[in-house]
Amino acid sequence: MTDINQAITHGIDPFGHVEGMTPDWTEDKAKDIAAAEGLTLSPAHWAVIGFLRDQYREQGMPASAGWLIRKLETRFAPQGGKKHLYALFPAGPVGQGCRIAGLPLPPHTRDESFGISH
Repeated sequence: MTDINQAITHGIDPFGHVEGMTPDWTEDKAKDIAAAEGLTLSPAHWAVIGFLRDQYREQGMPASAGWLIRKLETRFAPQGGKKHLYALFPAGPVGQGCRIAGLPLPPHTRDESFGISH
């Protein structure tokens, strides 16, 4: 878990999510975040991360987590949709995916502080 003083200083919430699209995000940082969460990023992961970053860059902050998951399901339907996405990001393709992609959480994303498993 992120130290609250670091969070305040660096614009990161206590769960590792940033407040905006971080300009200093790199693939190496994404790999480090993923490794800390027990993931090794494959080309399939990178496709989702790229899609998330492109959506944020083109559309800005999504209206809601539900809107974003529907966009993800549509885009990755040929690979298996939601099942495929959760196989890649077991803590949630929106929450965990955005964290690894260096993006803020969209509104109405489940609050991990309540111990809700995805």
